[in-house]
Amino acid sequence: MLSRKNKLFLKKILSLFSVIRGYNIPVIALAQYLSAIFILAPQEMPALDVILDVNVFLLVLASSVAIASGYIINNFYDSEKDLINRPRKSMLDRLVSQKTKLYVYFTLNFIAVGLGWLVSWRVALFYALYIFVIWFYSHKLKKYPIVGNISACLLAVAPFFGILLYFAKMDKYTIFRPMQLEIIFSHASFLFLLLLIREMTKDLENLRGDLANNYQTIAVRYGENVSKIAISICAVLTIVPVYILIELYDVGYMDLYFYFCLGFLMFFVMFLWRSENRTQFLWLHNALKFVIVAGIFCIILIDPSVLVHGKRVLLS
Repeated sequence: MLSRKNKLFLKKILSLFSVIRGYNIPVIALAQYLSAIFILAPQEMPALDVILDVNVFLLVLASSVAIASGYIINNFYDSEKDLINRPRKSMLDRLVSQKTKLYVYFTLNFIAVGLGWLVSWRVALFYALYIFVIWFYSHKLKKYPIVGNISACLLAVAPFFGILLYFAKMDKYTIFRPMQLEIIFSHASFLFLLLLIREMTKDLENLRGDLANNYQTIAVRYGENVSKIAISICAVLTIVPVYILIELYDVGYMDLYFYFCLGFLMFFVMFLWRSENRTQFLWLHNALKFVIVAGIFCIILIDPSVLVHGKRVLLS
């Protein structure tokens, strides 16, 4: 039997795991590796070289640590709002004091910058700026309509562009072909729009807490209908990158995922306009999260032969 002291320690570990959303970090790391192998790395770079590249590992690890610290500072500033929107999770998160959270936050920041420094001073500077922008977003930007939503989405995709820039500076491989860059930015645009839809749906879900704490989201400032219109417009705009990826380029079997997403978004918008309470918005939010996570695993469908031959052939 565990002693009372050990039980309390385990509860605090679980609380800290909840604060940094430890269940998200491995998914984000996997997304970076799959994106590096199938989308971001130069075409002629074998998959095994990407996996075994120490610098790629350090970039992914630094991103994961920086994102974990970002969750902590976000939780720190949102503690009052979360008491209203997520009372159960908030009570678990409060088992760890705000002082301890800040200690862990600064420690993780130093680790992220240190890991970046092992790659180069430019990478260390990138993560230092990334950490600062996350703090500024949590402290200020997220309280403003549109700006907060766009900032959150840009912060989510920034680590992927960090890996892209690393590959772009490698002397061993030729510079990216224009076609590959267009595919990369089309993928990024589609992901950005999905994340933007998710952020605005989350604002509808958290409307009560945002109102109570004077967070000026689109839903708070302009009303639910305007927020639903903005989400619907973003859903329609996803057609553009999907058309580019499916009709103009070859993304292998991943076109099945994009077709599914278009169908999903059509029903998503229909249910969005019928939704009126937090529970309904929460269902929509969770469904969208599932689609985004599924997209990470579907990256493999771009060229499944990589798993056998270790090299992409679709862009040749």
